[in-house]
Amino acid sequence: MERILDEINCPDDLKKLPQWKLKILAKEVREEIIQTVSRTGGHLAANLGVIELTIALLYVFDCPKDNVIWDVGHQCYAYKILTGRKDKFCSLRQYGGLSGFPCRNECIYDVFGTGHSSTSVSAGAGIATALKLDGKNKNNTITVIGDGALTAGMAFEGLNFSGHIRSNLKVIVNDNAMSISPNVGALGGYLSRITTAPWYNRMRSDMEKKLKEKSPGMLFALKKMEESLKTLFTPGVLFEELGFRYFGPIDGHDINILISTFYRIKNFNGPILVHVLTKKGKGYLPAESNPERFHGIGKFDPVTGGDIDDGRQKIAYTDVFSKAIINLAKENDKIVAVTAAMPDGTGLSDFAKEFPARFFDVGIAEQNAATFAAGLACGGYKPIVAIYSTFLQRAYDQIIHDVCIQNLPVIFCLDRAGIVGADGVTHQGIFDLSYLRSIPNIVIMAPKDENELPKMLRTAVALNRPVAIRYPRGEIMGNGFDEKNEIIPFGRAEVLRSGYDAVIFGVGPIVYEGLKAADELEKQGKKIGVINMRFVKPVDREMIKDICKKTKNILTLEENVLAGGFGSAVLEVISEEGILVKTALTGLPDTFIEHGSQKILREKYGLDKKHIKEKLLKLLKSDNSNGKDQA
Repeated sequence: MERILDEINCPDDLKKLPQWKLKILAKEVREEIIQTVSRTGGHLAANLGVIELTIALLYVFDCPKDNVIWDVGHQCYAYKILTGRKDKFCSLRQYGGLSGFPCRNECIYDVFGTGHSSTSVSAGAGIATALKLDGKNKNNTITVIGDGALTAGMAFEGLNFSGHIRSNLKVIVNDNAMSISPNVGALGGYLSRITTAPWYNRMRSDMEKKLKEKSPGMLFALKKMEESLKTLFTPGVLFEELGFRYFGPIDGHDINILISTFYRIKNFNGPILVHVLTKKGKGYLPAESNPERFHGIGKFDPVTGGDIDDGRQKIAYTDVFSKAIINLAKENDKIVAVTAAMPDGTGLSDFAKEFPARFFDVGIAEQNAATFAAGLACGGYKPIVAIYSTFLQRAYDQIIHDVCIQNLPVIFCLDRAGIVGADGVTHQGIFDLSYLRSIPNIVIMAPKDENELPKMLRTAVALNRPVAIRYPRGEIMGNGFDEKNEIIPFGRAEVLRSGYDAVIFGVGPIVYEGLKAADELEKQGKKIGVINMRFVKPVDREMIKDICKKTKNILTLEENVLAGGFGSAVLEVISEEGILVKTALTGLPDTFIEHGSQKILREKYGLDKKHIKEKLLKLLKSDNSNGKDQA
């Protein structure tokens, strides 16, 4: 049976449909998303909640002449399907396929790339202002923000500024968690229909003009009356005070109401805000019942909603961190945990259940998380801040200014460090060693496996200074746990394998790839040493000096960009000590890393056993070609 969706290759095709067919189309798009994400993994619940909203936007506005910006970006699946990418949608988040987020290089309909939250209003204000400067005032700029993005300060900075400059911007607030207000039902719909009606707005504008000329006092009184009514029945007064005309709340799953509202505001000038109420996971019972689980999910059975796995018990580094912090908190009542809207993703949900008074979720506000933790440290507590590596970038100034300058004992636990895979360019945690290593007072550690992570956390608690511990996304190495409550000697590396034809200095789980390469080269008669450095800052200077006395070939390993990373730290020691040794660095190049599986990307960028072995052989070959004796 042919679907309506099969006829839609661009928004112009969508506009040709009678409105009664749009509800059927929404059902088909919903099914397409569920079936695809069940195979590829991705952000399901948020996307199911904006299907009717997406259809209405594309039905009313003239994209791409009109600009649509999706905040966070993980709500853009229906938008991708309806803007000419449905035939490629099966490649979602796969290497060489569609990105899971808006991407300017992918399609002209993606006018602004997003992946982190709360950027849309500021970007929209900039785009709208550029259009105004070019004399294109009739082009609309629409931003869709929600799913927690309004908890970040940048969103309000954008709203405040847009209202101030009277930007020709239309902001759609996708309220899918009742975070702004409860649904006021029929009354809200009635108020919305009244306030968006053309006759109402003409009357309002004419009355304002006349009263401004003849009776400013009466105008002030009427505006106060209108604000009072809106405060009583709607949450709109906050946005009105920021300079926006507020409309809503309206039902975000009623396509007819959405279309009617968008037609009425389409030609309004100045800052407009439409408050839309949606349900996360709409139309798919498993996602409606458990939207947190289906926010970002791997492959699943679309019929039952159950996970698809190979039967193995999978333990992630996040799980190890979760148990470790709980064990420490039982011993030390000064340990508190902080996260930025990611209690499940960072493994702090169990901590929150066990120690509710010592757990703090600040929302999508990483800057606030860092400075709040600094305040806790000033009060004598040991805050452990668990944030994804890529999101901690947003708190860089606070790490410097509020934590490190004051040398406060805040512990940053950086989950998803290194290559994260399918979430792609905006989420790869490949910069943290570089952006943290240059900051004075901070200690940086990276465990090679699940055994070292709890020990590093215990070591960090014992240190009375800022600490960062970075660990990857995904399964543990499977090397078992050492239950000893040890503290790692400060700044000291460990020798995993002896050998001086060449020596590998590595940090993090990639050390094991170095061990595999060394094992294979031993079969060829090459003795390769492997050092687990553990500390990126302070790096074990004495170990480096000692090893360099015994070998002529050094290879560094890290899953971080090479610029300013761990390899750079080793080179700095070699340079400062005046050591003459050949050194090759292995890490990520000076580029942004695309989406794809971790395995594919690690192989592509040389972070696997095969490429490490090739680098070692190249080092040894150049040694022989120069006629030098090997150590």
